Amino acid sequence: MKAIILAGGAGTRLFPMTKVISKQLLPIYDKPMIYYPVSMPLLAGIREILIISTPRDLPMYKELLGDGSQIGVRFEYAEQAAPRGLAEAFIIGEEFIGSSPVCLVLGDNVFYGQSFSSILRKAVENKVGATVFGYPVKNPSDFGVVEFAGEPGSGVDSSVSVKGRNHQLSGSGGKVISIEEKPANPKSNYAVPGLYFYDNNVVEIAKNVKPSERGELEITAVNNEYLRRGQLNVVVMGRGMAWLDTGTTKGLLKASEFVETVQSRQGFYVSCIEEIAWRRGFIDDAQLAVVGESLKMTEYGQYILSLLK
Repeated sequence: MKAIILAGGAGTRLFPMTKVISKQLLPIYDKPMIYYPVSMPLLAGIREILIISTPRDLPMYKELLGDGSQIGVRFEYAEQAAPRGLAEAFIIGEEFIGSSPVCLVLGDNVFYGQSFSSILRKAVENKVGATVFGYPVKNPSDFGVVEFAGEPGSGVDSSVSVKGRNHQLSGSGGKVISIEEKPANPKSNYAVPGLYFYDNNVVEIAKNVKPSERGELEITAVNNEYLRRGQLNVVVMGRGMAWLDTGTTKGLLKASEFVETVQSRQGFYVSCIEEIAWRRGFIDDAQLAVVGESLKMTEYGQYILSLLK
């Protein structure tokens, strides 16, 4: 499986901070926001990653992340000239994807939870169809919303797999009826976060998506096509899993406070991509030491070096 991280957009809700820099390059506590979505493919064992951003911002991502060899992965880069919708990522990345399944991560999504790694690995193991997630929120109108018949399971990794024409579910208390994009009257409080896993059919599906009233190729249209085919798996994230909003100044502050609290209390860093690569066996001790030495004047670098003691 390969991964695409979509880090485009104008970030207008964060103006004036984002007038001259990409939102995903802003810090969340001690690291750039982009580190958090990059950590997700690494946790899932994915080593080929395409970063999509604007022509203005792409050189900064290249300078920050390089070719990925320092953490044992391969980064590629592609431009999205204008924000034409999330589903366009698969069209832009068609050559990169090739014949592989693909994971799409939105560049402003931050997750944290004890079971998160196992959830990601299970999603990678699903070879047919799509896997998306449902997360309970207070403001579902701001998101794509999944509608269930009956109450879905509330465990962190409750799986509601949609099978066959009637979209029957296994292991849940209901069935998926629809997914709507930012509905005025949401039919549930389960939002679909910006983390998606698809088989290779997603490229052709995306090519056949018609622009919405907003003029964009909506990811919800892709998900609903998988639903129509009976190949949509929805994993419900419940208590114990944090999905942080980074789209507002208050959200950025709260996300930074959350990361600082976890790191200060537990002593483990959140989304340290160098540590994840090392623990996954992508790099060895000597390679980790090189990265740590290059950052040794910072607490981040000192943490990396402490892993080797």
